[in-house]
Amino acid sequence: MNEMIRNPAVASAFYEGTRSALNAQIEECYTHQLGPGRVPAKPSKPLGKILGIVTPHAGYTYSGPVAAWAFCQLIEKELPESVVLLGPNHYGLGREVAVMPAGRWRTPLGEVEVDEDLAKKIAESSFLLELDDTAHRKEHSLEVQLPFLQHGYGEAFKIVPISIMSQDLESAQEIGKALGEALKGRRGALIVASTDLTHYEPAASASTKDAKVIEAVLSMDPARVEEVVSKLSVSMCGPGPVMAMLTATSLLGAQKARLLKYASSGDITGDYSAVVGYASLAIEK
Repeated sequence: MNEMIRNPAVASAFYEGTRSALNAQIEECYTHQLGPGRVPAKPSKPLGKILGIVTPHAGYTYSGPVAAWAFCQLIEKELPESVVLLGPNHYGLGREVAVMPAGRWRTPLGEVEVDEDLAKKIAESSFLLELDDTAHRKEHSLEVQLPFLQHGYGEAFKIVPISIMSQDLESAQEIGKALGEALKGRRGALIVASTDLTHYEPAASASTKDAKVIEAVLSMDPARVEEVVSKLSVSMCGPGPVMAMLTATSLLGAQKARLLKYASSGDITGDYSAVVGYASLAIEK
């Protein structure tokens, strides 16, 4: 049987469609005035401190420099063997919580192998998680994370993509517990939670709401994240992945969370009348 290849759905749209142009675009994200100001180099050995990161998933033109902060920290400090990718399901395809079972994900920078054994272990850890590739066919929230990882690590890692339709606290905690169980005692694995923050509001109100969400994430309390998002009606595109990641990392020994960068689309376009907010954060032992 031929190996399953997941071809890119948003190359040439959310990011450049050729290897050379995409490598250049990623490096521009790192060196952009809103970026960390440097292109990261891999460490000689991992520190083993970073358990998870939060990154945005808009087009690189808009959110790439903010995403670069999280990937810069990750690539400079860690050498993960497997990266669990959590993102919201934008299209309503497939299972409620869909774990990619096997195969390879392709981008202009090459192919990344799905960690089949870990994917199966995660899916077996909870009734809520199911092996399913359908949910991933068009979804961009996970795909846009891959080129940053490939640029930093080449092919020296595997992935477990998980697409989450349910964004409620109960589901997120169930997913997080399953991840915590599957990753417990496993060195060289970490979690990327993909989310954008407030959508299409004036910059002043967006930044006010987003500051409250970020404060809740920094508390590492998933229930507090849910409370803020609900109370302020924050149009956050991915509270589920973030709450699931916080639940899992708490079980894996998380001690602190750090805000690396916040900005909005207005900081790129100069139009602050209707912005989307983006943040990068790191969760560490």
